[in-house]
Amino acid sequence: MIVTLSANSSLDKTVNLDRPLVPGGVHRIISTHTDAGGKGINVARVAQEAGFPVSCVLPAKPQDPILELLDQVELPYVCTEIPEVVRTNLTIIDAGGETTKINEPGPTLSEGHAKSLLTVLRSQVRDLGEADWVVLAGSLPPGLPDDFYLTCLKELASCRGRLAVDTSGNPLRALGKALGQVTVDLMKPNSYELAELLGGKGAELEKAAISGDLLPVVRKAKELNERGVSSVLATLGSAGAILVTAEGVWHGTSPDVPVRSTVGAGDSSLTGYVLAKSLGKSPEECLATALAYGAAACAKAGTQPPTPKEIHPEEAQITKLKL
Repeated sequence: MIVTLSANSSLDKTVNLDRPLVPGGVHRIISTHTDAGGKGINVARVAQEAGFPVSCVLPAKPQDPILELLDQVELPYVCTEIPEVVRTNLTIIDAGGETTKINEPGPTLSEGHAKSLLTVLRSQVRDLGEADWVVLAGSLPPGLPDDFYLTCLKELASCRGRLAVDTSGNPLRALGKALGQVTVDLMKPNSYELAELLGGKGAELEKAAISGDLLPVVRKAKELNERGVSSVLATLGSAGAILVTAEGVWHGTSPDVPVRSTVGAGDSSLTGYVLAKSLGKSPEECLATALAYGAAACAKAGTQPPTPKEIHPEEAQITKLKL
């Protein structure tokens, strides 16, 4: 069982243009697609496609359009009731493949909503035979405190399942300040989020990795590992990903695929790692699976989850680094 929290879910509307996007210009839309989105939902959908039992916890208004979309794909979910509909996020993909994202902040939640969300999450984790993984993923909506994920981790500290966090901005920084006080089995930062946590400039970290210098990223990922994060999966765009665990450090590059949309690719990578780890795979296999899931997501339109038939971990290139 994999339980996910999607605290700031969304309707993800993707539009494809017939020409490059020009600010101030008039454009023609050639196709549109709307999916239920939010990192927690994305993770749950990918895991469900792989045949894993899942449950997604989210706040939503009764009869919210997102619930109809979740029902259509038969994704198991549990809601806490809020008075507003979830946000809409717009992704614009132009003829050259350039992706522009415009995201709403989300509905405002109260302290009561926060307590209800935490209660539902705790009950799902414990009442479903103890989840193997609990994934806390995505931004937090207005009204939830920056340390809400930290509160969740403390509440779930006694559960037997592994705990994963994938977030950014203030919630990430709040968690970073408390590392060592709570158990975190997996974090999946990109280069910019590593910089948010540990200082430096994300663009420089990624540029160095692309040029072949992996040491700056490795150092920061190892620092997270030493501060109590059991596995750090640092995604680096075209430079692949770094995995740091107590067993060592690995670098991997993705299978080569035509890129249609990068939306949800990081969520798919996270899920790939979680699924492989659940099956007892080695660190090398977990990293290869994460990269394969991320690549397969890039080859699909919108935020459609990749299926096991589209995953080719054998095509990922994995190297154990000697430091």
